[in-house]
Amino acid sequence: MKAVSTMKGLLKFLFLLTVLLFSVNISYAQPELPPRSVTIAATQAIDFGRFCVTGSGGTITLGWDGSRISTGGIALISSPTAQPAIFEIKLCQGRNVTITYASTATLTGSNGGTLTLDIGPTEKGVSGSSFPTNGDCNFITPLRVGGTLHIPGTTVPGIYTGSFDITFTQH
Repeated sequence: MKAVSTMKGLLKFLFLLTVLLFSVNISYAQPELPPRSVTIAATQAIDFGRFCVTGSGGTITLGWDGSRISTGGIALISSPTAQPAIFEIKLCQGRNVTITYASTATLTGSNGGTLTLDIGPTEKGVSGSSFPTNGDCNFITPLRVGGTLHIPGTTVPGIYTGSFDITFTQH
């Protein structure tokens, strides 16, 4: 009888142990993925600097690297303000960004008149280009944007302003 009682006790113990083992919830978690949000800040406007129209007009091309050349009857005047547009992109490392933008924008003069701006290229390529971001989630990837300004010989002197949109898509 004692052996049966010990056997029942052992079975009861094994049953409780089995129930206890199946009721323990063990979970393994992977590390949290970095945030997928992208932050963009326009930190510098494009500026073609000072110039003079000396004839039938022409163009000024400002590279994403700040280089500046002219064609036709456009004389470049030394100008410390000539600079590409700069956008700062903050997105975790290992993520890619695709940039898209319209090919042209219209600038309006302070004294009337308009100029056409051909946008790009950027230091990361033309519209539709994709590139990886730098560093970790706290590192900023700069994107410099140049363009070509079309200046007719009949351009009214003044300050010309306008804007253009760049879309940043992360993937």
